[in-house]
Amino acid sequence: MPQATADTPETTIENDPKARALLQKAFENTARWPSDFGGFTADLEVNTNGTKVQGTVTVNGAKDVTVSVPDADLQKAMEGTIGMIIVHRAHRTFDESDGKYALTLEGEADHPFGQKLRIHGDNSNSSYRLNDNRITQINRTMQHIAFTINVEESAVTPEGKNLTTKYTVYYSSPKDGSLRNVESTTDTHVRIGSADLPATRRVISYENGQVVTKTLTFTNHKIT
Repeated sequence: MPQATADTPETTIENDPKARALLQKAFENTARWPSDFGGFTADLEVNTNGTKVQGTVTVNGAKDVTVSVPDADLQKAMEGTIGMIIVHRAHRTFDESDGKYALTLEGEADHPFGQKLRIHGDNSNSSYRLNDNRITQINRTMQHIAFTINVEESAVTPEGKNLTTKYTVYYSSPKDGSLRNVESTTDTHVRIGSADLPATRRVISYENGQVVTKTLTFTNHKIT
């Protein structure tokens, strides 16, 4: 394959209209909070292999999550975990998300998880699979870690949107593809107004030579 030089610029990837239409449809079928949703507070219990810790969580936006628990390391971990929940539920438009990149289709659509779609220019070598107007698989490769997320189960909201309830993440080495960890996540939600807020999250993973089961339980939600 010819290499780009100073006199030969890299080939520009053209958007495939079919790829864009497929991903936009799946994006619009994904449950998110209303655009005017301000956030919420809740009581939080974290149970790690039987050890329970009580605290609170305050969400003011996709990048403004505060967890209060009497353990600094656990607090940091929970702010990261809950922050990712919020990022995926918070309102955003397709053009603000993957719609700002060039999108193309790859291969056939007979894979069990559906048609593969490549995202160009996001610096993570990302690809998705789509089936029945849903994103069913996410693949990303960064400098130090790669992962595949398989979406296994989803609920349907009163608005007819897909709300993921179970998925598994496979973490691997970007150098040789060797498996580093597997996380199985199961979520439940509570409907308050027109928003589906986290009720429970169970994560089963392998850490420091042992299987770790962690549950997060959210109660006493209050919209802010």
